[in-house]
Amino acid sequence: MITLKSSEGETFQIEETVALQSKTLENMIKNCAGTPIPSRNISGKILAKVVEFCNKHAEVGVDAESLRGWDAEFVNVEYPTLFDYILAANFLEIPTLLDLASAVVADMMKGKTPAEIRKIFNIKDTFSPEEEEVCRANPWAFE
Repeated sequence: MITLKSSEGETFQIEETVALQSKTLENMIKNCAGTPIPSRNISGKILAKVVEFCNKHAEVGVDAESLRGWDAEFVNVEYPTLFDYILAANFLEIPTLLDLASAVVADMMKGKTPAEIRKIFNIKDTFSPEEEEVCRANPWAFE
């Protein structure tokens, strides 16, 4: 068993075979044998979900169809949580989770204008008046 430690110090036990889905953990297992592996960038809430994801994907005998359904439910969360999944998957180098969560964000943005995307994700408009003028003069660049 491998012990992971969240940014708040909360610990999670995970089987080594499950942890090997993460390239980061795979490297750290070699270097941190027997000690809790710190995940300072990941909260306990998100680390628990990442462990759940890895456990599900390591289950023996799970058919692809039911796993797709489970994955869809797993990423059916508010966008701040989805971004936390992406950050954790990127930090831990878990490509299956990173691809899954990124695809959901891409779908959320599909067909939206830049203004709509800024509104959905609560992004401040940081264009200067001059940049706004360039945007208006070249609408083809934003199609």
